Amino acid sequence: MQHNNVNKSDFRSIFYQNLPHKPYCMDEIPGWMHIRPKTKALQKPYIQVNPPCMVAFLVFDIDKKDAFFSWSDANLPQPNWISKNKENGHAHIGYVLSTPVCTTNNARQKIVRYLARIQHAYTDKLGADKGYVGLITRNPLHNEWENHILTTKPYELNYLADFVDLEPLPKKPTEVSGLGRNCTLFDIVRYWAYKAIRELSDVGYDEWEAKVLSRASNVNTGFSAPLDHKEVGCTARSIAKWVWRNHGSAEFLAIFSAKQAARGRKGGKASNSSKGGKARSEQYSDLRAEALKLHVSGINNTQIAKQLNVSRMTVNRWLKSATRV
Repeated sequence: MQHNNVNKSDFRSIFYQNLPHKPYCMDEIPGWMHIRPKTKALQKPYIQVNPPCMVAFLVFDIDKKDAFFSWSDANLPQPNWISKNKENGHAHIGYVLSTPVCTTNNARQKIVRYLARIQHAYTDKLGADKGYVGLITRNPLHNEWENHILTTKPYELNYLADFVDLEPLPKKPTEVSGLGRNCTLFDIVRYWAYKAIRELSDVGYDEWEAKVLSRASNVNTGFSAPLDHKEVGCTARSIAKWVWRNHGSAEFLAIFSAKQAARGRKGGKASNSSKGGKARSEQYSDLRAEALKLHVSGINNTQIAKQLNVSRMTVNRWLKSATRV
């Protein structure tokens, strides 16, 4: 069924273009998932719409009789499609993103978090199922459902965000859902990897990647609805490659400089009851950070000591501490 003379062939083209090359598909739920080429998968009532480690569509599962009107009742933009169960009125509604978002790219984690917060806010406003993992959805091109194509225009993230108040994501693995799981998995494993690479620097890359994957798999078991193993693998490999390639770089060392400075300030507050002790702690935190910046720019420790008016032994201690975290 079309809506407002929207061209269904245009929607089919957009939908098909963004599908995985060989999506999961199903005849019924519960049932067996199959992997088929796009053309074959589209013949099934249930289909995987987002490629592994990529979000091209935001899909929400709304289990109530008036699910069709949930977006309007919540004052949200009209979805691109609604696939309604003909028997009980429950529906999946989907939004097409103008630019798909990679969930494992280190450089794009701010965008992933932004998208996760949007998804979290929409889930709340729609009254959608927070336990819905989004791997399989009702196929909006299959006649098993009452399908409504409302618009073929894809959505920018900023536009979607304008309709909701974005709240911080839950931090505990048992409380996160949707894309929040990707963010939590990424954070827990990468912070572990930053430290672990120092202790495992003598192993080969294959062994290092296996250890990161093992850590990621263990974290994934803590989610109430674990991520698909492909997503976990993609995230683990992304972290393993970045940390392996960059653990000796200025960017990597700067991470530990910031962490050390933060810990130094926290420790100063806890251990110094006088204002003088706190001031000295903050002063040395700043000097440690400056020493690391000079070090990674190629200046030797003797010159750093002269510039900062401290002893060479102090500089050695600061740099050793910063790179050991």
